[in-house]
Amino acid sequence: MTGIEDMPRGGPHASCLDRLLWTGRQEYLDRTDVDPSVKRSVVDALDWTGRVFGNHEQYAHLALAEIAEVPDPRILELGAGHGRLSATLLEAHPSAHVTVTDIEADSVAAMVAGPLGAHPRATVRTMDATAIDAPDAGFALAVFALSLHHLPPAAAAAVLAEGTRVADKLLIIDLPRPPAPLHVLRLASMLPLAPFIPFVHDGLISSLRSYSPAALRALADHAGVDIELRSSLFGPQIAIATRV
Repeated sequence: MTGIEDMPRGGPHASCLDRLLWTGRQEYLDRTDVDPSVKRSVVDALDWTGRVFGNHEQYAHLALAEIAEVPDPRILELGAGHGRLSATLLEAHPSAHVTVTDIEADSVAAMVAGPLGAHPRATVRTMDATAIDAPDAGFALAVFALSLHHLPPAAAAAVLAEGTRVADKLLIIDLPRPPAPLHVLRLASMLPLAPFIPFVHDGLISSLRSYSPAALRALADHAGVDIELRSSLFGPQIAIATRV
């Protein structure tokens, strides 16, 4: 596939309405001109919602199910943010070793200063998910949760290629992209609060930048990997990528 960088988030054959439901604006988390306290408030809100709604446990269950037959698995979390998913994985699996990474130095510093930094089965590192500093096949599983939508198509395809290079499987968990009419309703419900609450501001942009199943298939094709999709309108979009 050529021209992947220009692919709409709804996929190569997205409708005209779906193509309009996109923005070039960045989330606070991705900007360099935003006060670190604003970014931290978004990360803390993501952690809070994950704890309240059980997302951390749900995502950990999904991850561990993929490596249920692997003894003493090595797991790589990309774009860890607050690191709560990695902490949940370590708690749930008594012999797993987790390498916890993020590209943001402040997030990595916060994780190093917290329980993960002292955990005997955790390694915390700064790492770019599009150019992973790790050898081939060093992990049983790589996990990229609620982060793929931050990346433009070419970079997202690079994550698929890199994640499946360093791990036997790459688990991607992200926001679903609803059909355009339902997407409009979801956006309308968020828009009034977006100017005032950083978490909602970033959530609105995340929704506009989320990838559809068709787009994920196109990204996988471009990256030269196999992909299995499991998605629903009301749950996360789940993709399992492996090397062809």
